[in-house]
Formats: sequence, C-alpha cells, structure tokens
Amino acid sequence: MTQAPPTATADAGDGASPRPQSLGDLFLSFSWLALQGFGGVLAVVQRELVERKRWLSRDEFVEDWAVAQIMPGPNVVNLSLMIGQRYFGLRGALVALAGMLTLPMVVVLVLALAYAQFAGHPQVLGALRGMGAVAAGLVAATGLKLLSTLGRNPMGLPMCIALAAATFVAVALLRVPLALTLLVLGPCAFALTWRRLAP
Repeated sequence: MTQAPPTATADAGDGASPRPQSLGDLFLSFSWLALQGFGGVLAVVQRELVERKRWLSRDEFVEDWAVAQIMPGPNVVNLSLMIGQRYFGLRGALVALAGMLTLPMVVVLVLALAYAQFAGHPQVLGALRGMGAVAAGLVAATGLKLLSTLGRNPMGLPMCIALAAATFVAVALLRVPLALTLLVLGPCAFALTWRRLAP
C-alpha cells in the first residue's frame, strides 16, 4: 500500500487528495470519531474518513479495515495507528491513538460509575438492548454500502461472496472461534489473490 509523502500539509490547489492538515487536526478528528462510536464504530469510521473527510477512498478503506481486522487489538485503534503513521510517521500514529483513546476513556469511566448505580433498573437494561439492535443495523448498512468495492477485488465478486459466506457460516452458525476462522480462511484468500495478481 502506497504511503503518502511525509509533508505536513497538502496544498488545496495542487490536486492532491484530502489529508490531515496537522497533528492537531489528526487528534481532533479521531477524538470526534471516537466520541461518535457508540455501538457502531464501523459505520462512523466509514462515514467520517471516506465520505466526510475523504482521507481514504472506499477501496482503501476496505483494504485498511481488513488489515486492522486481522491484527490483535480493537479494529478502529489499529486503523487510527495506520492512518496516523501514513501521514505523519510515528508521531502521527501516537497522536491518532491518543485521539482515539483519551476522551472516550473519560466518558467510559463516567458511564461506568453511572451504570454501577443504575444497572438494576429495567429501563437501563431495555435501553442497552435497543442500542444493540441499532448497532447491528449500522454494521449491516455499512457492509451493504461497501459491497460495491468487492467487484474490483482481484479475486472477483463470486469468490469474495463465497469467502464472506464461509466466514458467516463458520462464525455465526458453527460457532468456530474467530481466530481459527481467520487462520483458515485468511491464508486461502491471500493465496487466491496472490495467484490472480501473479504475472
């Protein structure tokens, strides 16, 4: 994956694609992104980075998110490290990580204290179940929105759908651990793509 040149800013008139203007812009952008991520982080990340800020194309987002998925740790934290490093090197990675974690950590601590006081209330339990349904809808909607990128995948749309279906069956129906599913299907997808791209 090609990295952007290490300049701090991009001239708006030179035709370059949008990018973070500074480390401060990177920090504030990821802080705002993290604060919106109640229950459905994938949908928020895709909307902010692809549609609103246009730091990534849909294809780039799908590629980067796939890498973030298979790395240990939270997906969106991995993605913030990748994007920060791409534009500002190690400083950018650390600043993006700080943006992802600082304010949400404060919010989580406050909510944890509040939850400890009201966890037994039926209204609180009902609200949490409702947020779960909304989160599932957000993830499904984002997946459908990004489906168009599979047509440009080197494996071809039928093979992508077959791998996605196999993953769904393994994890959702057969209850195979996600790590084991990735260890089996990940190398298969890698090998198929490598073979298609080989000269």
